[in-house]
Amino acid sequence: MYNNIAKTLFVLLLAAMAGSCGNRHDKPAQPTEDLTAKKNLQGIWLDEDGEDVAFRVKGDSVYFPDSTSVPTYFRIEDNSFVLIGGKTTKYTIVKQTPNVFVFRNQSGERVKLYKTNDASYMDAFVPKTVLDINQKKVVKRDSVIYFNNEKYHCYIQINPTTYKVIKPSVNDDGVEIDNVYYDNIVNLAVYNGNRRLYSSDLRKEAFMNEVPEQFLKQAVFSDLYFDRVDNEGIHFFSILAIPETSISYMVESFPQKGTHMLQIKQICKQYKTGDLVQNALNNVSLNLRDNEFVAILGPSPMLS
Repeated sequence: MYNNIAKTLFVLLLAAMAGSCGNRHDKPAQPTEDLTAKKNLQGIWLDEDGEDVAFRVKGDSVYFPDSTSVPTYFRIEDNSFVLIGGKTTKYTIVKQTPNVFVFRNQSGERVKLYKTNDASYMDAFVPKTVLDINQKKVVKRDSVIYFNNEKYHCYIQINPTTYKVIKPSVNDDGVEIDNVYYDNIVNLAVYNGNRRLYSSDLRKEAFMNEVPEQFLKQAVFSDLYFDRVDNEGIHFFSILAIPETSISYMVESFPQKGTHMLQIKQICKQYKTGDLVQNALNNVSLNLRDNEFVAILGPSPMLS
């Protein structure tokens, strides 16, 4: 019996080996990581002048001395310094010893770094509070507006969130790093006396038709300001800004009385009874307003 079991296991092993050999050519070969070079890169590295900290390597991560930079995973393979963050970037290594590291940045320039054992440079990597465009705090505004003998009350509240906005940048050594910021959600409510005319949480995605997609990805919904009131409604300016730059979009919007709170487009519904198919809704679109009840009525189909 044991001989039969051994023969069966041997046959299964051969089959598994054959299957694995047959699949090897289907997978692209992964570059081999140079673990010795990775070990030599551990520590704090200074620029050629020995004054500024370039980065610190610990384990599989590179830490940059910037209050908004996040640790970046790295590998050393094919004689390249590979940073894997928002995107994968490779830097050709020119020379590496336990205390000297030379590579070419994205501009093709040689960057020469020296390792330091001075523990005082660790202060550059002490976690710091990430600065938000809107100072990482709740902002509230209350405006009273008069128009056509009517009194309106506008409430604006800017709420910080934990939604990350990643903004790539290049440091002084020509190395691309990811800076992280946090987006805001803006609540806007408009009242006429005790009647609520409009209330909504606004996110930057609401402006995807007014602002370029690439800009929107790196932008923070920074603020919302009252501008004016006229026959069209109450006008506001939404401020979408890229952190630490002078680049921003001011998008005008004016919620009006009766502004729809929910939009439904091209809804279809069928009922099937055996081979019989009944179309209840066929590409129906409608807008629903706040506190509005809607019923869809129609004739029942005749059954033969």
